[in-house]
Amino acid sequence: MKLPLLLALLAVPAFAADPVVFVSAFASGEKAGIHAFGFDTEKGTLKPLKRATGVQSPFFIALSPDRRFLYSIDEFGGKDNFVAAFAIEGRSGDLKPLNRQNTRGTASCFLEVDPTGQCVLVANYSSGNVTSFPLKSDGSLGESVSFFQHSGSSADPQRQKGPNAHCFVISPGGKHALACDLGIDKVMIYTLDAATAKLAPNAAQPFAKLTPGSGPRHLTFHPNGKLIYVINELANTITVFDWNAADGTLKEKQTIATLPKDFTGKSYTADLKITPDGKHLYGTNRGHDSLASYRITDDGTLTLLTIQPSGGKGPQNLLITPDSRWLLCANMPGNNVVVFEIDSASGSITAKGEPVEVPMASCIRWME
Repeated sequence: MKLPLLLALLAVPAFAADPVVFVSAFASGEKAGIHAFGFDTEKGTLKPLKRATGVQSPFFIALSPDRRFLYSIDEFGGKDNFVAAFAIEGRSGDLKPLNRQNTRGTASCFLEVDPTGQCVLVANYSSGNVTSFPLKSDGSLGESVSFFQHSGSSADPQRQKGPNAHCFVISPGGKHALACDLGIDKVMIYTLDAATAKLAPNAAQPFAKLTPGSGPRHLTFHPNGKLIYVINELANTITVFDWNAADGTLKEKQTIATLPKDFTGKSYTADLKITPDGKHLYGTNRGHDSLASYRITDDGTLTLLTIQPSGGKGPQNLLITPDSRWLLCANMPGNNVVVFEIDSASGSITAKGEPVEVPMASCIRWME
């Protein structure tokens, strides 16, 4: 090869594939599945790639840290609920089924993979319990090794007659796992041994109690690892806690509303996410069908910025891209995903383009 041609070829930038966004379609029958999209990080647009159909009512999904495997709730709401494992094949969105395991609970609604990729944790809403599963080297699931049944009730006679585990989030260091239980107004705290997938109640503080009637649903850690934010479904609030990573303890410091003061209708929060730069937090209001935007102050407390339409009915789940530029919102009964651009200085969000149709869009995950 002549030198000028070689130099010209070397000057051509290498092709970089678009990130892949997976969206679960919380439906049954022919509409059920996990959709894969290519995401244009400059334009903020989604391009359909594939749809995996080997799963029913996949309410929630999660990816392994190395992005080789995807895990999904399977058959949510049935007599038997499962967690299913898939191998991610290439960058086309193809999913190869590996195996599945019974979740040991009903209305299984949340799952997460630990930072080392050695285990999966599951929260079961209707049965009010949490379970853990070891992961094999090929990404498949072993049988459950830990099971904890929550107990109790709280102030709301319709929604809090018994325990309802709604999320199970692993701490950044991987040593603890926290479960929001909507039915008993507690954040349960467990220690986690990822190598064995074994859980145990945290001795220093087994749970943090919220105001009766709050209904804690989801939580997220601040990127600094020192703060936790809990979104409360029934009270339509967000509670901020200081987090002590050494002993796994929580200390409440603020609770703030997610709805306008003059709103009198029915609404229930669902999800919350923080920008990776740690500057802003966003939460969803289902009923008011809006996104609440907050500035995170130096001490971790929240200042409300705006409350604006989510672009569809029932905003269920959020994803913020690693560069803190884009926010994706799954409007589940609205059957769409809306992309918003985030202004990094002000925290304001602006919808970009047209909503992308996905039947009962319930959970969004990102693969770089």
